[in-house]
Amino acid sequence: MTEMLGYDFMQRALIAAVLVGVTAPAVGIYLVQRRQALMGDGMGHVAMTGVGLGFIFQTNPVWMAVLVCVLGAVTMELVRSRGNQRGDIALAMLFYGGMACGKLLVSKSAQAGAGSLESYLWGSILTVSPADLAAIAALGAVVIAVTLGLRRQLFAICQDEDFAKVTGVPVRVLNLLLAVMAAVTVTVAMRVVGLLLVSALMVVPVAAAQQLTRSFAATQAGAIAVGVIVALAGVTGSYQLDVPSGPAIVLLAIAVFAVFSALAAPLARRRHRATPDAGPQVCDVLLPDTRQTGADAPQQAAAAPGGRADAGTPAPGAGLAQ
Repeated sequence: MTEMLGYDFMQRALIAAVLVGVTAPAVGIYLVQRRQALMGDGMGHVAMTGVGLGFIFQTNPVWMAVLVCVLGAVTMELVRSRGNQRGDIALAMLFYGGMACGKLLVSKSAQAGAGSLESYLWGSILTVSPADLAAIAALGAVVIAVTLGLRRQLFAICQDEDFAKVTGVPVRVLNLLLAVMAAVTVTVAMRVVGLLLVSALMVVPVAAAQQLTRSFAATQAGAIAVGVIVALAGVTGSYQLDVPSGPAIVLLAIAVFAVFSALAAPLARRRHRATPDAGPQVCDVLLPDTRQTGADAPQQAAAAPGGRADAGTPAPGAGLAQ
C-alpha cells in the first residue's frame, strides 16, 4: 500500500475514485426512482462522440465529452417529455449514432491507437492526468451541490411529477437539470469506470443500499458509502492485479449487492419480530346511513357512539387505523 501511494498517478486515481464513488450514486438514486436506470448507459454511448472530437481537435476529451453529453441529455429529456411512440426509436438512434460517430472520429485522429479509446471505454488508472483530475473535481463538486442541495425538489419530481407541478415545483427545469447532472456524471466517471460501465456504478450501489435501508435519505447515504468503498477497492485491486479499473469496480459493486441481498431477508424478519402485531387494519370511520329516514332516525341516533344525535358525524378519535 505504501509503495502504491508513492506514485503520483495512483494518488490521482484514488482521488478520482472517491469523487466518482460519491457523484455516481448521488445522481443514480434519482434515475432509479424514475425507472431510468439505463439512462447512464445511453449517455455513455453519446459521450464517445465527445471523446472522438477531443482527439480530433487535440483538446481534453473530458470537456468535449461534457459538451456533447449535455446536448444529448437535453435531447433525451425533450424526447421523453413528449412521450410519443417514436421516442424509443429516436433515443436508440441517438445512442448508437453517438457510439459509431465516436469510433469513427477516434480512428481518424492523430491520437488513435495504443489503447487510447480503450482507456475511455473500460477505465484506466494510468491515464488520469492532473488536467483530468482538475476537471473531475470541478464537475463533481457541481453534481454533488445540485443533487444534495436540491434533494427535496428532485425527490418530488421523481415520485409524482403532476403533484410536484401543482405545488409550484418547476418540473421542466428540474427534469432538464437532472438530465444534465447525469450527463456530467458520465463524463466524470469515464476515466475511472469507463463509458461502457459507468451506468453500473450509478445503479448497483443504489440497489445494494435499498436492500437494508428504509428511507430515501438513508438509501442515498448508503449508496454513496458503497460507491466510495467499491471505487477505492476496485482501483487498488486493479493496480495489484494489473486489470482495468472499471470492470474491477463494477464486479465489487455486484458482490456487495449480493451480500446485502443475502442479509436483507434475516434483517426483515428481525424487524418484523421487533414490531408488535397490531392486528388487521380496519376502517372505523362512521358513515351516515342514508337508507334510514323519517321514523328510523331516532333509532339511528341511539345507535351512534356516545348517544350523539348526529350519527353521520364520526366519534372523537375515529379514523383510518394507522
